[in-house]
Amino acid sequence: MNALARRILDALPQTQCTRCGYPDCAGYAEAISADEAGIQQCPPGGAEGVARLSRLTGQPVRPIGPQFGIEGPRMMAVIDEAWCIGCTLCLEACPTDAILGIHKRMHTVIEAHCTGCELCVPVCPVDCISLEVATPGKSGWQAWSQAQADEARIRYEAHRRRQGKDDEPSAASPPEAAAPDRKRAIVEAALARARAAAASRTDPKARP
Repeated sequence: MNALARRILDALPQTQCTRCGYPDCAGYAEAISADEAGIQQCPPGGAEGVARLSRLTGQPVRPIGPQFGIEGPRMMAVIDEAWCIGCTLCLEACPTDAILGIHKRMHTVIEAHCTGCELCVPVCPVDCISLEVATPGKSGWQAWSQAQADEARIRYEAHRRRQGKDDEPSAASPPEAAAPDRKRAIVEAALARARAAAASRTDPKARP
């Protein structure tokens, strides 16, 4: 990573949400420094974030591109523990290890570590994760602090090390869409257990 990319990375909120179209904040920073991406692709940073990047790159200030999302309050992931089946897919998806749990046991979100990236929501096979507004009336850097960004960056780097990805470059492309066979098997098993649990709650004859 060159010096400009490092300065750009330092100016990003480190939510690792991928809404910019890159797999993480580092990938986006590298793309900006290479003139492969604009400075208006980070909704979590909002208008203030665009201004920060403008000062670093000399690119003109512009609104957040609607295709990347809109600036808004920071969200917080909340798990309905009564419906959680412990599939662990959200643990793998969370870039800051803000979700605590083990296989086949309910999970919970550690609020202090949640960046509101929303990456845990689409991977949940039973839709037990919802989002709540964590900073009503505040958005962008008004809803986030440099200290929180620094901690999120440290936790993300630790997360990558635990997954054995610390030596992998941040590819300038969207994250992979297809789940490997192991994840698919986990999802199918989780769905089967969820259907059985739902049937037992609604049909007394289905109960063991």
